[in-house]
Order: sequence, then C-alpha cells, then structure tokens
Amino acid sequence: MTESSSLGRPDRNLALELVRTTEAAALAAARLVGMGDKIAADQAAVDAMRIVLETVSMDGVVVIGEGEKDEAPMLYNGEHIGDGSSPSVDIAVDPLEGTTLTAKGMPSALSVIALAPKGTMFDPGPCFYMAKLAGGEDIADLLDLDRPLADTLRLIAKRKSIDIRDVMVVVLDRPRHDEGIAEIRDAGARVRLISDGDVSAALLAASPNTPVDLLWGIGGTPEGVISAAALKCIGGSLVGRLWPRDETERTAAIAAGYDLDRQLTKDDLVTGDDCFFSATGVTDGDVLQGVRYQGQRSATTESLVMRSRSGTVRRIMATHNRDKLRGYHGERYG
Repeated sequence: MTESSSLGRPDRNLALELVRTTEAAALAAARLVGMGDKIAADQAAVDAMRIVLETVSMDGVVVIGEGEKDEAPMLYNGEHIGDGSSPSVDIAVDPLEGTTLTAKGMPSALSVIALAPKGTMFDPGPCFYMAKLAGGEDIADLLDLDRPLADTLRLIAKRKSIDIRDVMVVVLDRPRHDEGIAEIRDAGARVRLISDGDVSAALLAASPNTPVDLLWGIGGTPEGVISAAALKCIGGSLVGRLWPRDETERTAAIAAGYDLDRQLTKDDLVTGDDCFFSATGVTDGDVLQGVRYQGQRSATTESLVMRSRSGTVRRIMATHNRDKLRGYHGERYG
C-alpha cells in the first residue's frame, strides 16, 4: 500500500464501517437532546463512537480530536483506534459537532468522522482557529482571503448570474465577526447566522441547490480539516489561514515553522485523493435529518457517507432496533 494513492483492497468496507461509528455516536447523543448538559451529550457520543471504532479493521491514529480545544471529553490526539490491522490511517473526528446545539435542542448537530492515509492530514499545531472561505466548485477560483470580502461577493454574484442581494453567506455568530458581517450587508448580500457547527455549514455552502452560497469566518482548525475531507469527497472548495488567538499562540506557531500568511487549500489540509467522510444527524438540520424515535423499540438515522477517490456520495437512512442496541452497548441508547 502506498500512502499517497490507495488505501488498498480492504478499504472498500471502510465507508460502511465508518457510518456505523457516526450512527452510534448520534444515537447516544440524541438521548440528551434538549437536556441542557452539553458535556454529558459529548461524553455519550465519544463513548459510543469509541466502542465501534475499536472493531474497525484499520490501524488508525487520531490526528484531529475536537475535544482538545475546549477540554471536553474526547477521542484524544495520538489515540490509536481500530483493531490494529492494515490500512494505516489518520483520523479526524468530532463525535458531536454542536454540543450546545444538542443541549438546547437546536438544529444541525452532527456526528462526524474523516479518514485518510497515514500522514496526509494537516496538523495545525498550536493554532486552534483558522479563517475560512468555503463554497461550491463553481466559485472555487474566487475564494481568496486576501481579497476584500465585498469584492468576492460581487464576483460570486456575477459568476452565478444573480443579484448580489440574492447571495447568502453563512457565518458563525461571534463578536469577532461583527465587522465582516457589516461588510457583507453593506455590499448588499445577506447573512445567515449560526451559533455552532461550521462543518455542517461548509457542507451547506458547497452543496448544490441550497440557500447558502458561501461560508465565511473564523472557526476551529479541527472543523477546517474535517470540512476539507468532506469537500474533497462531495466537491466544492475551501481556503483557510491559521488564526492565532493571542501573541503566545502566534509565537509558538512561528517557532514551530508555520507560515501564518499562507492560504491553505483543501488539498493542503488533506493531501492525496483517497479519503472518507461520514456524518450522521443528531438534530434536524439543512444537511441531515436528526435521530427520530419510532415508539419504544426503534429509531431512525440519516447519514452522509462519501469517498473522494470514487466520488461516491451515499445518503443512508437506517432503522435501528433499540432493544438490540441496548443489548450490545448498554443504556446509552435507551
């Protein structure tokens, strides 16, 4: 097996094995939707995902573990997962993207995981955040963090043959984005604010036939790497730039050799062209339907499962027997 090309013959099963991991995490977290405890929801998702990951035929190492950022329960960076057999792979994981969304019963919480050959996922080092632009293939060449945002919006409107008033930009609702939001609105474009979940937002911006044209703003580097893997599979483009939060982080990044002026493409964040991505909805959203309960004994999930090398994109609707799941994994699926 070569790391830069194929994961080898066994990898054909990895897509469906990965969706079992996100389904498990989503089912576990969904029992805590609306309960006001984001830490418990995150822990439930992590525990359920880890149980399934241990059975997957791979020698995986977590290189992006979302919990590193906020000291939440985590699949931690450097953790070995899988049964130890080939192929050797990098894992980027967020068992519950949208812990606050889940706790408050709000839309668009997901369980996500991405996988690529060993050594092909970007390590952001000390930088927990990055500036990002993401959109569909039709505007890939227009994504440039050095160009004034208003100019980019006008170019997008021209490319899509629409009025700039029809351009919609999805942005995390954070004080750091106030100036950019004002610039978007002053240019005549519209803003969709989200409280959390910029992997879901990147998918929305890159997918055809959605109300969103562009993702803009500063979000987590883990989400940036996971989004890059997703967009390599589904199509679309992303550019990002590391965004140190303070001088200490900036100094550490420069000392570690990071170029803080460089614009990173999706191919910089996930090199090669053989990665997998799986996401399962926890709460209903624009991208995926959340977990739904059918009486006491069954639950349904919707998942998006993709592979970059083949270009295959699957939407999987699954019905789960809750009694049998409890028999395997305990009351977390109650």
